[in-house]
Amino acid sequence: MDIAKGFYLGIDIGGTKCAVVAGDSDFQIFQKTQFDTRTAERGWQYVFEEFFSNIDLLLLKYPKENLRGIGISCGGPLDSKKGMIYSPPNLPGWDNVPITRIFNERFSVPVSIQNDANACALAEWLMGAGKGTQNMIFLTFGTGMGSGLILNGKLYAGTNDLGGEVGHIRLADGGPVGFGKAGSFEGFCSGGGIAQLAASYVINKLKQGAKVNFCDNIESARKLTAKIIAEAAVSCDADALEIIRISGEYLGRGLSILIDILNPECIVIGSIYARNENLFKPHIERMLAREAIPSAVEVCTIKPALLGDSIGDYAALCVALYENQF
Repeated sequence: MDIAKGFYLGIDIGGTKCAVVAGDSDFQIFQKTQFDTRTAERGWQYVFEEFFSNIDLLLLKYPKENLRGIGISCGGPLDSKKGMIYSPPNLPGWDNVPITRIFNERFSVPVSIQNDANACALAEWLMGAGKGTQNMIFLTFGTGMGSGLILNGKLYAGTNDLGGEVGHIRLADGGPVGFGKAGSFEGFCSGGGIAQLAASYVINKLKQGAKVNFCDNIESARKLTAKIIAEAAVSCDADALEIIRISGEYLGRGLSILIDILNPECIVIGSIYARNENLFKPHIERMLAREAIPSAVEVCTIKPALLGDSIGDYAALCVALYENQF
């Protein structure tokens, strides 16, 4: 680490926790601080003051004149061009917040912002599973289904930062609800969606008098999680494997649409898929063979995300690096 060459700050804003990371252009993080967002107790102004206090302490250790830029990762909706946050669901009261202007005025360096899916896409592209590609799709496959697009070696955010909202695509007339739409990509392929699939499947079996090894009553069925299903599937439970098959086949359908439209080199999938690739992969491959253009499938690799739980630390830092270097 050579501070004289300059360093960057990454600001990660979540509904529960916020973090500040300091790192260099080689993606080496040398300091991180974290604090609770506490949105129910205080407005964004107070959260910003805590950010400022943490950054001021950091700048006592590392010279401010070597700070090259600040990158911010935050849930949408937001406007990356105007640097505005517009009422994210997990940040109540954050209405029309001119965040980049405020941080720029405070620290006198370039400040940029991207939604969290785009920020994570940058991280996986610059230093993770998509490194070296020119056309990459990143899918979160976590609580929801977010996406970030790298097209022709650039982040594609769309006209108003809604590029890549693939979770909204309808894959069936009905089914689990995601993104406010029954049968959506997010409905079938997210933690919340798998929980809905599991509840519906298990309740139906229990009402028929059948036994389900990982759940013995309807009340418990409504509390099932994707983690419970994945663990049961790893143990070769037939019912859990069937739930994974349904989700996996719809994942394959969704990927087929993306491959046909965007012709990527690589699709990187995080969270639930990354932890359970062996469960989902056979279903994906079967659907791709059936649904997608064969020559497009041949040049596209489906990969689990590499950065794991540390992706949040790198994502905001990569926003700063991307804006400075590309």
